[in-house]
Amino acid sequence: MTLRSLFVFGLLLTLPAFSQAQTPTRKPNVLIILADDLGFSDIGCYGGEIKTPNLDRLASNGLRYTQFYNTARCWPSRSSIMTGYYAQQVRMDPQQKKAGPPAWTRLLSHHLRAFGYRCYHSGKWHIGIFPSIIKSGGFDRSYHLTDHDRNFAPKAHFEDDKLLPASAVKSDHYSTSYMTDHAIRCLKEHAEKHKDEPFFQYLCFTSPHFPLHAPAEDIARYKDRYMDGWEKIRAERYDRAKKLGIVNCPLPAWEEPTPSLVYKKADLKTLGPNEVDGSPAWNKLTKDQQRYQATKMAIHAAMVDRMDREIGKVIEQLKAMNAFDDTIIIFVSDNGASAEVMVRGDGHDQNAAMGSAGSFLCLGGGWAAVANTPFRRFKIWVYEGGVATPLIIHWPRGLPRRGDLCHDVGHIVDFAPTLLELTGAKKIDKHNGVAAPQFPGKSLVPSFKKDVGDSREIFFHHQGHRALRVGNWKIVFESGGAGWELYDLATDRGEAINLAAKQPDRVRELVARWQRLDEQWKLDAK
Repeated sequence: MTLRSLFVFGLLLTLPAFSQAQTPTRKPNVLIILADDLGFSDIGCYGGEIKTPNLDRLASNGLRYTQFYNTARCWPSRSSIMTGYYAQQVRMDPQQKKAGPPAWTRLLSHHLRAFGYRCYHSGKWHIGIFPSIIKSGGFDRSYHLTDHDRNFAPKAHFEDDKLLPASAVKSDHYSTSYMTDHAIRCLKEHAEKHKDEPFFQYLCFTSPHFPLHAPAEDIARYKDRYMDGWEKIRAERYDRAKKLGIVNCPLPAWEEPTPSLVYKKADLKTLGPNEVDGSPAWNKLTKDQQRYQATKMAIHAAMVDRMDREIGKVIEQLKAMNAFDDTIIIFVSDNGASAEVMVRGDGHDQNAAMGSAGSFLCLGGGWAAVANTPFRRFKIWVYEGGVATPLIIHWPRGLPRRGDLCHDVGHIVDFAPTLLELTGAKKIDKHNGVAAPQFPGKSLVPSFKKDVGDSREIFFHHQGHRALRVGNWKIVFESGGAGWELYDLATDRGEAINLAAKQPDRVRELVARWQRLDEQWKLDAK
């Protein structure tokens, strides 16, 4: 037996064994960190060139999941994380017209709070079925913003459900840092007043969601990094991700052009001659366009870099209050990188410094394709580029595997059953006199020891885009497309080879399964 094997064996002997029938002797703390529009390969430990040492360290001492999914959009993902259900089950799909959640709906905070947890929320919320985070959302403290059109000096943000006065906002107020500061204040207060109680901290950044805003000194760190162009940066990311074991599929050909996500043609005029629609080949751009586009990606990188450094501050606070080893940390993104191009909020000043409060920039198709390397499409679509997310789980006291990759397939609906099992909290199965359906997800706890591997169903439905993954097979229907497509993700996770024409029987079978699930989730929402 090797020295490493002896170490792992000894570690397993000393760690508590969790099962659905067994609860830990000490309740672990929970920290969920949610990024906004982060691409699959944006962080270092997934192949990215952006400096993310704090996330990389969590990964090196925890688990990285390579086949984990979100819903392709912000608010459905956030509802799935917090309820444990697909968005369609809790009326958070945009096609559902009924207001309010089903009577049985409870949030993760409700379940944990009933089990003695203090619950804190910092950052973006965007779960419209529970607009009052303190009054109805089950949290003890909260800071959230509803103004998503600026990362400097937001105009509509709230502490404990109360609107903060304009005088409380300084011009250098940067949302990523302020969200972190609030989370740290909650943790410090917890250590001072509630040290014998476990906590649930839900930290939700708006980074790197548009508008692309970052402090000038952060942007300067990446000023010339992206002048080589999106095709070259994408190829480099792919090579690193493959060497890390994150992906094993071929790199799909560059999509030129990608589907347009320019909301209004007038926005292109507002943004100026250096903005482009889609993802033309880099060598087809003018020198001015190349500099402009490279600067946009530098701002995106700066936003991710700053988010990582702020996460480092939270980690230091956990260590200072002797809570780090007893805290389950989950890091995930709400959807893939966005190719949208638009101008909102206070508009865009072409004379303002790129990335400053006076600018309103979006990542666009070329760099979004890089961020989602090696996958197709972006946020909103249900191809892998829209729904694949990095997932890091770190927990020194209770995670047997350290620095490993987990290739099990999972979805953010799995967080609720996982965390209820790990904490020993009981699911509130009836509310307002109405019984809740079973969670559609499953606990990830078995994967903490080894890859389990099964043929579970993962369901997707957003704005007419549809998909179902069963085992290694995935069907995809693109809204406005030619029909259902079929991919073998075991060898083609880049979804480059459509097998639908060769295997029509398999397509029919999977489509029937998707339709049954879609109907079931609609029934749950009634």
